[in-house]
Amino acid sequence: MIKACIFDLDGTLTDTLTAISHFGNGALAANGFETYEKDRYRAFVGDGRAKLIERMLAAQGALTEANYAAVCADYDAAYEADPLYKTRAYDGIPAVLAALRDNGIRLAVCSNKPENVVRDVAGRVFAPGTFDIVRGASDGGAVKPDPSAALSIAAALGADAGSCVFAGDTNVDIFTAKNAGMTSVGVLWGFRDRAELEAAGADRIAAAPGDLLKIVME
Repeated sequence: MIKACIFDLDGTLTDTLTAISHFGNGALAANGFETYEKDRYRAFVGDGRAKLIERMLAAQGALTEANYAAVCADYDAAYEADPLYKTRAYDGIPAVLAALRDNGIRLAVCSNKPENVVRDVAGRVFAPGTFDIVRGASDGGAVKPDPSAALSIAAALGADAGSCVFAGDTNVDIFTAKNAGMTSVGVLWGFRDRAELEAAGADRIAAAPGDLLKIVME
């Protein structure tokens, strides 16, 4: 029986591709680098802000320690100044979360985005009390697919790993679930496609938000 659902944030609960590409391109342009079409960012995201910046620079042969530091600083400053820029919950997600809570399922967020931004976005996009726990990446802390954060969340919720679903839109989320011993659910409305999620070994695939409720409650 499922007792808790742990969700990735970007591409799973919130549509943030426009925001990520906006702040990414702004930081690149500010430092004299080429910018990218929004869809190019689908391949850059998924492993946290550090990997995002690395991939943005590596794609144009500009990944150096100095360039990384400069672009990262500008990206962080801009994003933290306006964390809700063109960010919204995917259609149907708030209703699914409310239904899960009504059925006694504990809810949490586990993201590789910096924790201060994750808490701000989750707390402002969703109704108060939606999530029992919200976690993001902290300096020096392990990030997904390391299972540490997911397992820590499960313990805090009083749920063993086998009674938890971990849902996300990238292979990183599927690997996290598997590393933690949780049921992995890949969602198709986010940044990656079915082929990636199935190749990663997703236990279940949700084509629409309503499928999450069916999977958890079946």
